[in-house]
Amino acid sequence: MAIDAPPRPNTFRARPTGSSRARGHEVKFARRSRLADLLVAACWTSAAASISLFLGYGGANQFTSPAQAVTSLGIIAGLVGTDLILVMVVLAARLPVIDRAVGNDRAMALHRSLGKPVLYLILAHVVLLLVGYGMTAKLSAFDEIAPMWSIPDLPLAFLGLGLLVTVVVTSIVAVRRRFRYEFWHLIHLLSYVAVLVALPHELSVGGLLAVGTFQRGYWIALYVVAFGAIGIYRFVIQVVRSVRHDLRISRIEAVSDDVVSLYLTGRNLTSLGSGGGQYFVWRFWSGRTWWHSHPISLSAVPTSTELRITVRVLGKGTSQVARLRRGTRVWLEGPYGLFTDAGRTAPKLAVVAAGIGITPIRALLEHSRLAPGEATILLRGTSEAETYLLEELTEFAAERQATLYTSLGARGRGSRSWLSERDGQRDVSLRSIFPDLLRSDLYVCGPGVWAEQVVAEARAAGVPSHQIHFERFDW
Repeated sequence: MAIDAPPRPNTFRARPTGSSRARGHEVKFARRSRLADLLVAACWTSAAASISLFLGYGGANQFTSPAQAVTSLGIIAGLVGTDLILVMVVLAARLPVIDRAVGNDRAMALHRSLGKPVLYLILAHVVLLLVGYGMTAKLSAFDEIAPMWSIPDLPLAFLGLGLLVTVVVTSIVAVRRRFRYEFWHLIHLLSYVAVLVALPHELSVGGLLAVGTFQRGYWIALYVVAFGAIGIYRFVIQVVRSVRHDLRISRIEAVSDDVVSLYLTGRNLTSLGSGGGQYFVWRFWSGRTWWHSHPISLSAVPTSTELRITVRVLGKGTSQVARLRRGTRVWLEGPYGLFTDAGRTAPKLAVVAAGIGITPIRALLEHSRLAPGEATILLRGTSEAETYLLEELTEFAAERQATLYTSLGARGRGSRSWLSERDGQRDVSLRSIFPDLLRSDLYVCGPGVWAEQVVAEARAAGVPSHQIHFERFDW
């Protein structure tokens, strides 16, 4: 089916002017940019501090011979690698300040990108120390392994290295896709164990972090901050909020053959501070689902007593969620994400969604204050059955005088177009659907590969990166 738009009524509610809205978006974007810059500066400062402290506490005098120089470089590699591991731990803690600055998706993308550099630094740490100590003892690096293994706490360090290698290897996309999410996530938790088991050798070997030195206090503080953040924001706050709000499933309604909406009731839910388009990590306390958490977006703006999420049955985990009983207790963690009106920077709003990606878009539009004609929405599906919540979206579009299009039908075999085959043949594009594309915030939500094609076309058309908002639904 070709691009099609439903009719719009002639009445509308008064909204803020486009110029005032644009100025507000620019101010919020500038504030987030400054916060993001401060966070990046803090990361680099921590790495520089680890090197400076080593050099200041005698390390600068350890370059007088080739053996000492190699050993010192190995120590520096280990210090920087450990610092970056702790940065990764903080990024995984889902701190509100980081989420407000860059969003959890980008924070976790940075977390993943640090994995290989950290591994290379830690491997360099081990190899350079083996070479350096071997040069001092006039042994080969291989022959130095046995003496190092006999030093107290070093076997734990080698165990940490093995765990870290396991985590990084299983995080490679080609390898990760061979595992179920639950198994991969369990392996990934080993990264925390890897960091902790390596700590004793840092405090005891070589007198590097001697008792009573500022350097020792600095590193202990880094560990406390990193793992304290994980403990507080990933566990303590989750438990406290879940108990306080007492969420339970009140009813489950079928949206289509493979999509259901779960209505959750609780206490004082507006105090969660969630915005339309954000997501929570949900844990459903039933015998088959308690051990698995699900990141799912809100599909409606919360009231004081009710939340709604809409789930597509794509596998065993979501099929079990769709069969949960009324009264099942639910725990939540969040809200997360910048896929909200708060992330906007431009005067116009362009939305492209496919499949179950429609659900956060629906909540985003409900929560946004839109002027008449400010928003244009395109829904993509292989058939009308995949335009979930279309009736609700049509009502919102009519109320706000937004333009709503659908692009239905299969894509051409081997086609790189994200549109239907017919629309692709008609040379439909982002620029033709959204005439004000360069003056718009583009929100894209849907399957990963499909969404990347939309984003690629937007970038090729000249849309600035800060105006592109991309929500992924894969891992």
